[in-house]
Amino acid sequence: MGYIEKVLEKLREWAGKVIETLLGPAAEPEPELIPIPVHDRQRRRY
Repeated sequence: MGYIEKVLEKLREWAGKVIETLLGPAAEPEPELIPIPVHDRQRRRY
């Protein structure tokens, strides 16, 4: 059983590399944006 498990693990690694090569790296979640207060009264209208 140990040999079969090692072969399956290698196949999983290989498949992951192939998928990453074809589709690009796994998408990372975007960092949460921090709201920045803006003072509308200071903006001038032209």
